[in-house]
Amino acid sequence: MSSHISDSFNPDMQQYFQCGRYRLPVNTPQARPLVMGILNVTPDSFSDGGRFHALEFALSHAEQMIADGVDIIDIGGESSRPGSPALSLEEELDRVMPAIYALRDCGKPLSIDTYKPGVMREAIAAGADLINDINGFRASGALEAVSDSDCGLCVMHMQADPQTMQFKPEYQDVVAEVSAFLSERVTVLEQAGVARNRISIDPGFGFGKTLAHNVALLQSIGDIQRKLDLPLLAGMSRKSMLGELTGKPLERRLAASLAAALAAVAQGAKIVRVHDVAETVDALAVWQAAQQ
Repeated sequence: MSSHISDSFNPDMQQYFQCGRYRLPVNTPQARPLVMGILNVTPDSFSDGGRFHALEFALSHAEQMIADGVDIIDIGGESSRPGSPALSLEEELDRVMPAIYALRDCGKPLSIDTYKPGVMREAIAAGADLINDINGFRASGALEAVSDSDCGLCVMHMQADPQTMQFKPEYQDVVAEVSAFLSERVTVLEQAGVARNRISIDPGFGFGKTLAHNVALLQSIGDIQRKLDLPLLAGMSRKSMLGELTGKPLERRLAASLAAALAAVAQGAKIVRVHDVAETVDALAVWQAAQQ
């Protein structure tokens, strides 16, 4: 993709996002939105039905994402779809560790989508570069698991938990409350010794939010990012909010997912988390050309 100077360029924000072995440009004049590709190694993923559960298929999918221009590979061993059951530590480790070992020298930062401190510690020791925590590092031991490393951290907002989060979520002011939560968690991380350039934020689209809440957050990405002065990750790919907006079933949400990614980066998101890497990379290339 060609580079451009984004309208969301903020000279006060950190220029690089430190992710373990990698320094990812997020706020340099040459920076472009980063594409995080989703690699599910779960048998019950909401989006791909567990097709990449077997290691050989997961590795093949990762190789294709790399060929398609992915910037970060996000490995997930536990489904976080609404109503999904919790997974034991041992089973999650059994799912994700082989993928980490197999991909740690692939030339791309490896992200681990987990809220379990035990998985965080093992993943970091094995070479993971980013911990993507839907629980905002609130679990006992999570801060200790990540504070002494140099891995990047993504702090996400979630109301309740995956089992109950979509049961009548309520907010007085969703943008203000999500921003306040993220700000509080960033402060806690910094007080634990985490350097600010290791932190990114995620408003948690679909995690304890109605369609109206999700749309309000999408419209306010720029405000949230400017307030916290940190790179923001947006993850809306194939989610039910897109089905509600378009009336399309899961397998027909590619166009909506691309539109959501473009809307997010137009609002100032620095990272988009997606299933469809090749299509997103192409869409962003066209969008960037129009910004020059």
